[in-house]
Amino acid sequence: MSEEEAIRVAVPCRACLSGEDLDWLGDGRSVSLALDLPTTVEVVPGEPSGAPQPAESDWSAQVWTFLHERLPEVHGPAPAVRVSSEAPSASGLSSSTALIVALFRAFARAAAVPGGEPVPDALLVQWAYEFEFARFNGGGMDHLAVAEGGALLIDGRERGLPVVRERLEFPEDWRVVVVDSGTRKNTADHIRTVRAQLAAGDPALAAYRTEADRASGAAWAALRRRDHEALGEAMTRAHDAMRDFQGMSTPVLEELRTLALRAAGLPLKLSGAGGGGSLVGVCPAADTPGVVARLADALRAPFPLARVIPARAAPGSRSARAGNRVGVSAG
Repeated sequence: MSEEEAIRVAVPCRACLSGEDLDWLGDGRSVSLALDLPTTVEVVPGEPSGAPQPAESDWSAQVWTFLHERLPEVHGPAPAVRVSSEAPSASGLSSSTALIVALFRAFARAAAVPGGEPVPDALLVQWAYEFEFARFNGGGMDHLAVAEGGALLIDGRERGLPVVRERLEFPEDWRVVVVDSGTRKNTADHIRTVRAQLAAGDPALAAYRTEADRASGAAWAALRRRDHEALGEAMTRAHDAMRDFQGMSTPVLEELRTLALRAAGLPLKLSGAGGGGSLVGVCPAADTPGVVARLADALRAPFPLARVIPARAAPGSRSARAGNRVGVSAG
């Protein structure tokens, strides 16, 4: 198959505005937002994998094997894939989940029988969750966030994909400012620690769940009112719960937050658990160039590895009609 016929699938990343871990702890709300910093998978059917792949290359073979066990049309060796991403890796923006969802979608399309019924996207997202849960024992907020797009209010479940309670389109005249700290997360260790807390009935975890759920309610109310200042306050409340009850922040991240508030008046919240990674803030689109410039200038000397990345929200797939799903594009 020619280069022009290659299958390309792009999936947005995810910022968590409030409620880390509540998607799998159960009995709590999380607020997610898809960001237009996509991970793209390109597959050329008929060309077997053989060339060196990116660091996440083992996912492609594992996803292909997973699909082979469920779909008769998936057979033979996994095809070659090329992966690129606009989101920083290991940064709490779910670029790894975006990659896995993109691989499921791309491989299902690559193996599809001409004229046959496509695999429903909801099933592919469910499989992507099961695939990742078997390896990391985490939740499903990321899978829903990157697959659905837009802003989601999610009710957590201890097992299985959480429930999307409400959906909103992020205001077009707002932007998200991502500050990549340049320090990597370790989500797997974090999940093991929190599951041990859950089993032991840790009161700190119980306090975190209560406060994070309240912050999520405040964040969603601010999104409904289109009040970015109130959203920033709710995100600060969510971050403080992460730091004070669960120790998810680090001295580096706290210093970055202080500098951002002092230099640009932008409150930042850690996105994702596991220490390190990226912080996110929301501001009016018209203010974004100035905010980004002041942040970059303030961080240049003390944090040379940090990056400031302005981003748009990725619109929700439910707002697009069939055949034009957000996050899926064909070359």
